[in-house]
Amino acid sequence: MRKELYLFIDGKPQKAIIRHYNLADFEGLIHVQRLSFPPPYPQELWWNKDQLTEHVTRFPEGAICAEVDGSIIGSMTGLRIDMNEYGHDHNWETISDSGYIRNHKESGDTLYVIDLCVIPEYRKSGIGKWLMQSMYETVVQLGLLRLLGGGRMPGYGARSHQISPEEYLDKVMQGEWKDPVITFLLKCGRMPIGVAHNYLDDEQSHNCAAIMEWRNPFK
Repeated sequence: MRKELYLFIDGKPQKAIIRHYNLADFEGLIHVQRLSFPPPYPQELWWNKDQLTEHVTRFPEGAICAEVDGSIIGSMTGLRIDMNEYGHDHNWETISDSGYIRNHKESGDTLYVIDLCVIPEYRKSGIGKWLMQSMYETVVQLGLLRLLGGGRMPGYGARSHQISPEEYLDKVMQGEWKDPVITFLLKCGRMPIGVAHNYLDDEQSHNCAAIMEWRNPFK
């Protein structure tokens, strides 16, 4: 995969490239993680070189990045799985093999997204949606049933003492509240199908995530 497109930064078009990432990109990808997930996000959850090696070796189609002027500004990673082997209330560590994706299954009918990150200065440029669209294209190209993944709910932590994560998600869906991650995923065409508890060590989300789906319209 390689595509060129224009982002708009302060009203000005800026050329960007979306492509598969490779061994030469590892330092840039880790830097993107550092900028995208500052404390209180746990540093040990940033990608390391061993994990990235597994990504580009086991499922290169699910390892994509965005770059501008030769610098990586965002990335997205997934693997193929059979959801019947995991169940609805799963967690990130199990579904991603702690980020190493050694559980990637070539016969799996679901592309499961385990990471999407964009550095702060490009978060309103539209590149996140372009990365998501590119992964949808991968689902179609491979003839998979759907794309699935857990969406953080960073607005929930502050309300967790008064409302359940399911009720919080419902209020976001009703338009009463906005959540920066869930609202973004909705705008990308993802649909919520449930909530996973103890999904990820994430204080802002009270460790919960909305499981969000995109169905292949050609299946």
